[in-house]
Amino acid sequence: MSASVPQPNLPARTRVAVIGGGPAGLLLALILTRAGIECVVLERRSRDYVLSRIRAGVLEQGTTDLLRMAGAGARMDREGLVHDGFDIAWRGDKLHIDLRSLTGGKTVTVYGQTEVTHDLYDALDEAGVPIVHEAENVAPQDVTGDAPFVSFDTAAGSHRLDCDFVAGCDGFHGVCRQTIPADKLETFERVYPFGWLGILVRKPPIQEELIYANHARGFALCSLRSPQLSRYYIQCRADDDIANWPDARFYDELQARLPPAVAGHLQRGESIEKSIAPLRSFVAEPMHYGRMFLAGDAAHIVPPTGAKGLNLAVSDVHYLSTALIAHYNDHDETLLDAYSETALARVWKAERFSWWFTSMIHRFEDDGSFGQRIQEAEFDFLASSTAAQTALAENYVGLPF
Repeated sequence: MSASVPQPNLPARTRVAVIGGGPAGLLLALILTRAGIECVVLERRSRDYVLSRIRAGVLEQGTTDLLRMAGAGARMDREGLVHDGFDIAWRGDKLHIDLRSLTGGKTVTVYGQTEVTHDLYDALDEAGVPIVHEAENVAPQDVTGDAPFVSFDTAAGSHRLDCDFVAGCDGFHGVCRQTIPADKLETFERVYPFGWLGILVRKPPIQEELIYANHARGFALCSLRSPQLSRYYIQCRADDDIANWPDARFYDELQARLPPAVAGHLQRGESIEKSIAPLRSFVAEPMHYGRMFLAGDAAHIVPPTGAKGLNLAVSDVHYLSTALIAHYNDHDETLLDAYSETALARVWKAERFSWWFTSMIHRFEDDGSFGQRIQEAEFDFLASSTAAQTALAENYVGLPF
């Protein structure tokens, strides 16, 4: 490795080197900074690229509470849309899940992940936290020893950042999890045989609350980002080509999968973003290796059904930030030692819920008529049981941290 070339305003040493500038890494850096713990964030992409990514927008109660606590929730509280419930469409009808009444007053907030990232950037800029964009060849080093560091390259040259801890918030394809030796890591995965074709359109949503629809032609979801920005999805083949889906065909298919009472309210418009997302469930254990701790997509992936991805990352950040603050303020290692076990207990509950909801609401061609009858029985039981609806609602608004 070539000699370190300090970057302007980049310290040679920090307490926590945060690899990954998505919501998990940014929120962790902000919480630690508020607690007086120095951080540097390293992000492979440019800021413009990070802020252009379209992601989920349903925030659990715990997520909104933590954003407020970190001082990054003011715009969310002004512009976010609080939802008391959602609908499940089946056999041409709708079942309403009343989140507020079923959970003792808890709700979710519709506020796009891009907006969350904007707010975190603003707060970190105001706090003066160094964020290095377009950091290439990032590599955690010596993380099992007492003096870890991170090497990386920028346009200015090669750099070395010494630290006490490394936080791996660099996503599913990031370097941090790949740094852990194979014999020290166990992974669990389920890949689903379909994807989500999604579009974003500047039109009012079909209704104020979300609709999850199961139809013989496949799953559909009517979501939104604002009163004038709608996000729609339909189940498609995992290997489908987006070129096969001009806007007109997408809208025709979406309307066919919705109950007639709501399908007529769909306002068509030119899509401003269109993509196909694969679906998988994935967990890596443990979520730490030496002085490196994983958080968010670096450690686990959920299918988007139920919108748990960003919210799980936030719960990881809660556990990890609490543990690091205890280490520095109280010289207490207990929470750091327990971080992986504590975080994974909640991760697996969210994985179970996301798998269950995905299994209930999508069409699986290989399951045949037996699988279809099981789905119908599942929905009939849900529709007739307040206890079943309560279990769904409690998981949807988010289990306690």
